[in-house]
Amino acid sequence: MGRTYTRRGTLGALAASMAAACYGKGPTPSTTSTKAEPMTTSRDPAARMPTLYVPHGGGPWPWIDMDFGGGTSMAPLRRYLEGLGTGLPAPAKALLVVSAHWEAPVVTVQSSPKPPMLYDYYGFPKASYEIQWPAPGAPEIAARVRELLGRANIEHGSDQTRGFDHGAFVVTGVAYPQADIPTFQVSLRTGLDPAEHIAIGRALAPLRDEGVLILASGMSYHNMAGFRAAASGGRASVVDDARAFDDWLTEAMGHEASRRERSLVEWAAAPRARACHPREEHLLPLMVAAGAGEADAASIPFRGDVMGLATCAVQFG
Repeated sequence: MGRTYTRRGTLGALAASMAAACYGKGPTPSTTSTKAEPMTTSRDPAARMPTLYVPHGGGPWPWIDMDFGGGTSMAPLRRYLEGLGTGLPAPAKALLVVSAHWEAPVVTVQSSPKPPMLYDYYGFPKASYEIQWPAPGAPEIAARVRELLGRANIEHGSDQTRGFDHGAFVVTGVAYPQADIPTFQVSLRTGLDPAEHIAIGRALAPLRDEGVLILASGMSYHNMAGFRAAASGGRASVVDDARAFDDWLTEAMGHEASRRERSLVEWAAAPRARACHPREEHLLPLMVAAGAGEADAASIPFRGDVMGLATCAVQFG
């Protein structure tokens, strides 16, 4: 994946970069009709792919050493991401990534056969804009996604020009450094309605029986002021906020599916919810993963501090 570069400083560049990236909408999607033949399907429950909500950390952290995000503080997350592919029932045929860093007026599917890179951050070393993760796209599976969305009466479109944003390539670059697996992204929908995103995930669930690994990439804590406070030593209340929400989330994921979904729809009523998510775009990928998880039990495969604050991953199935 290239060399590691060193940068010392504060969270300022990261905060500005991540805040700007969260609001990027990209070009207007094409909404032409698409129909695709289903992929080879396995109905064996033991062969069904899980669906995952994973933290992607801050900026291009795997490639740079930062005193607030790199080095040993990110080592547990790196180890978790490096092992993503090892516990699957079979090697994934493709990766579908739902990133917190892509919102569109309708659910939009990346359809390029060779997606470029999208460096949706700024203020980092020059080498951060030379990172490459040259995985092929998956236009045929993207067409299948649009067919499934259409069957569920979910308005959708396609985008043939958008590249892999850092919510995607940070996770996939660590988990699959060879970049040899077909990969594409699906956007969030502007408005960030939790129930809508659960329905989007439910529409995508058949892909799990077709060898597609659904990766929902976000952060279970995402408040840039909180990250800055943690980095500067003003930690107590921020740490308490993150831990309270993390405790609620991990408990809620242990419920049966219908109760779990109700908790996610009503997430803003959780302890310290708005302190942890002033804007919820980094939480919404979880709703897609949960919808695609259907009635499968959830587990917490990663739970630890990321950038000094409690963060978790969730796996369904």
